[in-house]
Order: sequence, then C-alpha cells, then structure tokens
Amino acid sequence: MSLAAGALSLPSLGSTSHAGDADAEKDSIFSSDVPNPDAKLGKPLTAIIIGAGNRGRIYSSYAKMFPGSMKLIGVSDVNEFRRKNMSNAHDVPAENQFGDWSEVFKKPKMADVVFISTPDDLHYEPCMKALELGYHVLLEKPAAQTEKECTDVMNKAIETKRLVVLSHVLRYAPYFAELRRLIQSGKLGEIISVQHLEPIGMEHMLHSYVRGNWHDSKKSTPIILAKSCHDLDIIRWMLGQPCTEVSAFGDQTCFKRENAPQGSADYCLDCAKETEAACPFSAKKIYYDRRTWLGYFDLSGDHNQRGEQILKYLRNTHYGRCAFRADNNQCDHYVMNMKFKDGATVAFSMEGLTSYEGRHTRIMGTKGDVVGDMRQFTFHDFATKKNHKWSSKTFDGHGGGDLIMVRDFLVAASKNDPAAATSSIQSSIESHVMGFRAEESRKTGKTMKMPV
Repeated sequence: MSLAAGALSLPSLGSTSHAGDADAEKDSIFSSDVPNPDAKLGKPLTAIIIGAGNRGRIYSSYAKMFPGSMKLIGVSDVNEFRRKNMSNAHDVPAENQFGDWSEVFKKPKMADVVFISTPDDLHYEPCMKALELGYHVLLEKPAAQTEKECTDVMNKAIETKRLVVLSHVLRYAPYFAELRRLIQSGKLGEIISVQHLEPIGMEHMLHSYVRGNWHDSKKSTPIILAKSCHDLDIIRWMLGQPCTEVSAFGDQTCFKRENAPQGSADYCLDCAKETEAACPFSAKKIYYDRRTWLGYFDLSGDHNQRGEQILKYLRNTHYGRCAFRADNNQCDHYVMNMKFKDGATVAFSMEGLTSYEGRHTRIMGTKGDVVGDMRQFTFHDFATKKNHKWSSKTFDGHGGGDLIMVRDFLVAASKNDPAAATSSIQSSIESHVMGFRAEESRKTGKTMKMPV
C-alpha cells in the first residue's frame, strides 16, 4: 500500500475550483506516511480464529505476512472445508481444530488473543466467554444484536480489564485518519455540518443484504448496524464529541415480492428465459455468467472447473433466490440525521441501489470545507482561497485499514493495556447505540435522545 500526492479532481463530488480566482489554482499537495502494518513484537502473540470465512481469512493472513508478530494456533468453524483450509495453511494441530465456537472454551486459556468473525448472532456469547477466560478479543462488528448486549460486552471488558476491539476498520484507514487530524487541528474551524454518503453498490446489496447472511434483520441486525456502524463510528470518531439526538427514515422499497416481474420464479435458474435475461438482479448473471462475488462459495479446482459447483449453489442455497422473493427484510435505502454536543449536524445516507461503492464525505467548517471520496479529499481554506489536496493511489473497500487494525490490536494486547487501542470499547459501543436508536426512530417516527 502506498500514498502518492497528485492534483486530482473530484468529479464524482463536484468541482473544487473557483473560476476567476487565480490563487485558487495554486493548490498544495500533501500526504501522510502509511503506517507499517507489522506490529514488530519481540515475540509473536498466539491467536485463535473463530469463524474461518472471509473476515477470518483476512485476519489469518496477518500471521503469514508477519510471523514475528502473530502465530495462529487454533481455528474454529462448523464448516469443515473452511476449518481445514485455514488449519492446513497455518499448520494448526488437530487438537486445536474446533467445530462449534463453544469447543474452544472447553479448554483452559490457550492463546493470547481471539478473533471472533462469526455471523452477527454468534458475536455476543463467544465474546463474553472469551473475556471470562482472560482472552483479548478482536470482535467483528456489530458487537451484538441488542443495545443491552452491546453494553454488556463493554461492561465485561471493563470488569475483566481485557481488550475488546470492534472491527471499526475505517478508523485505521489512512484517508480517515488524515481527515480526523485535519478536523482536530482546527484548520477547518468549528465544524458546522457533515454530509456522508455510503453507496453500498447494487451487487453488494444483493449479495449480502438481499440474498446473503444479513438478509434477515432479526437473525442478524438491522442494516444500519450490519452495514453502516462503520460509518456511525467514523463520524463520531472524527468529530470527537458525543452524539445527543438521532432521527431516521428508510424502507424496503425495491426488493419485495410485489415487485417481482412476470415470469419470475423463486430461484433465478427457474425463471422464464426472457425474464432472467432482462433482470439486472439475476443471480445467474452475477455468480455464473460473470463469476463475481464468489468469496462465500467454497469452490475447488481451477476457474474452468467451477461452473457446476456454482450452479449447485444457485439451485440449493439462498444465493440463487430471486431478489424479489428472497424473504429479506432489510431497508434498501436509509437516511439518518444526527446532532452532536457542540451543535454540529450530520446527514448520513446509505444507498443500496448504486453502480458504485466507497464513502463520499463533505465537511463544512467556519474556516474551510472538505470534499472527499475515500481515495482523495480536498480542503479549501476560506482565508487564503487555496486548495490542499490529499490522495492515495491504492483503494480497497476499507481504505487499507484491515491490517493496520490488526497491528494496533496486537500492540495493545501485548501491553495488556486497553487504553493503548485506537478504538476504545466505550466509543465503539456508543456508535452502536446511535444505530439502535436510529432504528427505533425509523420505526416510531420519533427523534431519539442518546443516553447521557
């Protein structure tokens, strides 16, 4: 990962130039150093991964990249294919290969840290048990399925003096870290308002929140938490002050049965040929024709040998369901308003029906404003009328923060010091509560107060 300075325009968010103002053309370019993801510990911390899916694979890759800082000694997953693949890759002994998460904790404490990357409904119990046994925990977001369970996790972490880092990975992305430094420096003056957009991307929406693991908000969490607690956390973290009130609107408008086209069926492979051919949401198009979004499928063999395996998934799993008949209940659009302690207001929009992904942010202050799209941002100084631009050549869905988050977790865990973590459990849970209160507002039509 590398950063590069460049006078880049931001066409997706509007021009930042000022016609007729010569000084505005004299932009300055700046960047920040990319943190080294290696924790550089004198002795590697031993780790257990519970949940060997996509997120678990990201965390396990750290041990391969930086063996002097982390060693994977245990794997838990009810999916034998995933458990064996990860265990074989890291030479995990048979006695430390577990099925259900509960099997891990039948043994005395056997590692320094635990990564919990299970489905949403399996975050709370393993985290509480890990804390009881004295493990430091990196916990996938959201922390739990209810506000009470989230505060229980926070209180247990404080009680046991153990570290719980929520995977609010955007905090560790160089882009957002630099934005926060700019805000906290005072160069923007007093922050008046923020506009923040999270375009999920249509195919991502279909894969995860219409057909996938998070299609049912009752079995997982409402989409404002399942997808957007990253955004609530980063807004709270950048502003550096508590949220006092929230309100929200949103609905499941597109992906429901009454919108199913004539000739559709419960599974895309059973649709009338002309109906499937015309449907932009076809599972056959996404998974079989284009071979995209296959990370969840446990496929073997080379690319040419996987066709029949994919078709089997589309015939027998939720991933082959018609997008209008998937029995999903997540909102496909969501707007949330927030008021913060010092008077700043934030308008947040989560959109499921977009052709693009990546966060877009505008920040308005008394001394200047910022326009950014997670690849680059431009700060315009009102006094000098000059633009100051930061940019990055690299980009992924989390802005490069995954490995930096693991590094910071391991460093704090090596010190046995929760205060050394970039993301405290208290502030992480506060942003969760913002999401729970927003969902209550959406359902009741009332503005909700945050706990004092």
